[in-house]
Amino acid sequence: MEKTSSALTRDIASSIVVFLVAIPLCLSIAIASGVPVAMGLVSGIVGGIVIGVIAGSPLQVSGPAAGLAVIVFGFVEEYGLVLLGPVLIVAGFLQVLAGYLKLGSWFRAISPAVVHGMLAGIGILIVLGQVHVLMDAKPAAGGVENVAAMDETIGKVFSGSLSNHSMALMIGLISLLAMVGWEKLRPARLRLVPGALIGVAAGTLLTVGLNLPIARVQVPATLLEGIRLPTMESFAGLAQPGVIATVLIIAVIASAETLLSAAAVDRMHDGERTRFNKELVAQGVGNSLCGLLGALPVTGVIVRSSANIQAGAATRRSTIFHGVWILALVALLPQLLGIVPLTALAAVLLVTGWRLVSLQHVRHLFDHHGWVPVAVWGVTVSLVVVQDLLVGVAVGLFLSIMEIIPFLRRKLHIDHHESDESIQLKLKGVGTCRDVPALLATLESLPDGKKVLIAPAGLHYVDHTYAETLTEWVTRERRAGRPLEVSRSNELAPKVASMVDRLCVKPA
Repeated sequence: MEKTSSALTRDIASSIVVFLVAIPLCLSIAIASGVPVAMGLVSGIVGGIVIGVIAGSPLQVSGPAAGLAVIVFGFVEEYGLVLLGPVLIVAGFLQVLAGYLKLGSWFRAISPAVVHGMLAGIGILIVLGQVHVLMDAKPAAGGVENVAAMDETIGKVFSGSLSNHSMALMIGLISLLAMVGWEKLRPARLRLVPGALIGVAAGTLLTVGLNLPIARVQVPATLLEGIRLPTMESFAGLAQPGVIATVLIIAVIASAETLLSAAAVDRMHDGERTRFNKELVAQGVGNSLCGLLGALPVTGVIVRSSANIQAGAATRRSTIFHGVWILALVALLPQLLGIVPLTALAAVLLVTGWRLVSLQHVRHLFDHHGWVPVAVWGVTVSLVVVQDLLVGVAVGLFLSIMEIIPFLRRKLHIDHHESDESIQLKLKGVGTCRDVPALLATLESLPDGKKVLIAPAGLHYVDHTYAETLTEWVTRERRAGRPLEVSRSNELAPKVASMVDRLCVKPA
């Protein structure tokens, strides 16, 4: 009984932390998506309460994600808000179908260079767009267009008089400095207070205190006013080729981002592991519900999830409670959100966008896998920014497949030998992204508690997707306490030898 009470206390405390992280993100992502803020709040509520109840990753927190804001913004600009609901309903259905067909592992077979390149491209697009919002101007739909419009926006700021644009920039920069400064200098006892909250609070207090005439968040009088149910007529627009492409893009990217986040969450704690196919189903249900309610798409979000774990969450109740707190705030104190300046939310997204770029990951790819995945990353980023998301991801996937074409006729063999005390896995042949689902199926079916001996001497080649997958699994299992050994050999191919060196390094 005492243990249950302690877990409940931890869940309530951590849910409050996640709530404080989620509120500015729900608002800012809605603004970046070019939609009313109520849509972001509804998505936060659905991600917390609905997905939290049925999720396959109990400690992952779902909600509107910056990674989809650029897609939604461009879609709404071209097709209007009325079609977004039907698109999310169908995209969610595809996610549910993928979960029931057990396709979760195939999403994890996507090259990390492509995934991180996609996120980096989205991050750059967010930064280019939110720089305009920081100066109280409207962003354009594309990266090139936002760069071209920069002179006009900057000209409004430095027009020679103290304009709304210059005041907005001042408040935005103060919010940005407060956010970054807090995260660098905050006291240890206040480490769980999020920087985004401090940045938004600083900008809001200054705006209200000085009564500045700059744009603020527009919130409906009640949450029901912000809900837009799709009509039967709106479903007719789904037949357009561009709309069909958006359905597929949202379904694939929301799934990939969720599973990438879930894998990262698993590395952060030693509790229950993610059931990836169940998580896909939960996300699909959430997105279809968001479509019915006229809200934004949702994914698993690493920022909120990491805050949840760092705050000491014990069970899925923390995620559910954070959704309840968002609902309570919107229902009881909507006027509090109406005093927040848009420029402060733009500051939050500037930091979020920059972090998506993750140059540290590029350095990791180069150090462990050479220039090929770095080139894939660079091409993906460039095309996402200059062309569009679909072109960037498609070309990135094509290049990652080109890397393994010489090895397509050679297969991976996993010999599994189990005794009373240990399990030996002999890896033979070639390991590429194509073999990741089979590898994960074998690894995740191993019984708990037994020592695992991995013998990779029979491998002739591994690509970076396969190497990263195996390395992450070994690291996670060691942290969970499983005894695990990797045998070395003096006659390994260079890429295999590099992977084995990493597998033999035990976590601190």
